[in-house]
Amino acid sequence: MPNAIALDLSSLDFAKGGGVVSVVVQDATSGAVLMTAYADREALERTLDSGEMHFRSRSRGLWHKGATSGNTQRVVSLEADCDGDAVLARVVAAGPACHTGTVSCFPSTSAAADVLSELDATVAARLQPNEPALSGEPAAPSYTQRLASDRNLRLKKLGEECAELVTACADGDRERAVEEASDLLYHTLVALHAVGGTLDDVRRVLAARRRG
Repeated sequence: MPNAIALDLSSLDFAKGGGVVSVVVQDATSGAVLMTAYADREALERTLDSGEMHFRSRSRGLWHKGATSGNTQRVVSLEADCDGDAVLARVVAAGPACHTGTVSCFPSTSAAADVLSELDATVAARLQPNEPALSGEPAAPSYTQRLASDRNLRLKKLGEECAELVTACADGDRERAVEEASDLLYHTLVALHAVGGTLDDVRRVLAARRRG
């Protein structure tokens, strides 16, 4: 287990929750809340020893997330709250967190909390090959596909959005600056995907810089 993953179990108040503490599981990359569960001392010891999330429930007892489904959660960090009765677990998930098959047990909330991830996923989906229409002919390419397939158009639009954001900021026009920044983020993600990058790649670089 990496030394960076640590949690002082003696600082937790298990008695307050009848032998368990609440665990909030968060995607370490996107920040989206994936699920909540409970863990006792043994579950957290197993988590620390294995580097993967373990929980305790009344119905299942001690359980290793993903042991059956394969949807494990590799631990990035564990942090107790100020009262010592809850733990924030930041993880890298190998699959859906929810038993219903969704990425998060709070799908609407997670999407709203991280709309950039939703946009990134939409761009990635739009770049998949079109299914043939009923006529057997490929569907007309979307604007996103046109940008991804035309390097000159893609770079031209990226430059235009940059210039428009600079102008709006120079004019002190807050509303227009926000709109132009939104357009620039979209065109940036398309350009990033066109060269094989993703929003998660950007997040990893920023996280590394923050730690540095």
